[in-house]
Amino acid sequence: MIADVKKDAEHRMQKCIETLKTDLGKVRTGRAHTGLLDHVKVDYYGTPTPVNQVANVTLIDARTIGVTPWEKKMLAQVEKAIRDSDLGLNPSTMGDIVRVPMPALTEERRRDLTKVVKAEAENARVAIRNVRRDANSHLKDLLKDKTISEDDERRAQDDVQKLTDRFVAEVEKILAAKEAELMAV
Repeated sequence: MIADVKKDAEHRMQKCIETLKTDLGKVRTGRAHTGLLDHVKVDYYGTPTPVNQVANVTLIDARTIGVTPWEKKMLAQVEKAIRDSDLGLNPSTMGDIVRVPMPALTEERRRDLTKVVKAEAENARVAIRNVRRDANSHLKDLLKDKTISEDDERRAQDDVQKLTDRFVAEVEKILAAKEAELMAV
């Protein structure tokens, strides 16, 4: 039973880390990467569809993303969807490819994005602590039901705390890497 509680807590904490990585991937840095357009939806015959399901998304160079729709008539919709997204990008059509240049970030914008990244990291830390709280309350319930001893409960809580510390340290490492990426000119 204790092993199940610890395993569940570790699994949920890992999900918190994955969510943080996904959220930080959406924060735009000065460099181009194809994952930037993952949440942009294109009107594909009346259905909102992710860009990568109607077009081939590639990197042309370090600062430019190339989007090649599989159907020529989708070119205008793809360009409009990227322009209307909240990313602040200005795509242009050249033949049968939509070029999406990444504008350079100003110092002020970098600082604002750093604040956003820190807030996302804090949300991840809070989520990890919530998982710890749930696991500890589950252990207390097991103790109350007399299915485990007090010593086992204490050891299990220590293990859950070590798990929490490990995942919070991983959040810090991810945060430091993203901040360094944002502040690099």
